[in-house]
Amino acid sequence: MSIAKIMSTRVVSVHMDDSLQSLRELFAATGFHHLVVVHDNKLQGIISDRDLLKSISPFVDTLSERKLDRATLDRKAHQIMTREVITLNPSDSVYSAIELFNTHKISCIPIIDTNRHPVGVVSWRDVMKFMQSRVEAKR
Repeated sequence: MSIAKIMSTRVVSVHMDDSLQSLRELFAATGFHHLVVVHDNKLQGIISDRDLLKSISPFVDTLSERKLDRATLDRKAHQIMTREVITLNPSDSVYSAIELFNTHKISCIPIIDTNRHPVGVVSWRDVMKFMQSRVEAKR
């Protein structure tokens, strides 16, 4: 089965120079765990909510916050994104996604077209839901 059948077509993208503050707001507003970074609508990188948390000071929004802590939110997406993104095409198989998740220990794979435009994302949760539906169908 092709990955297009189980991928999410809701993709939240950010730009290379978006601030970590704007990324933080996007994560909070959307509930997504991954944002794709684009330039000229082409995939350049990916940022997880964990990447963001590792990049900002743990003292932001606390009583211990200082100017330098707040300044971590001024950093840019390109400074923390993963640049070597593992991707799939919509026609690739679900099995290919499973192999990539297991081999690379990642939790999300952007799905891109032939021009590197993001057209979807698939998470390991999407694969697990698919597998669950297959098992239930055989009961």
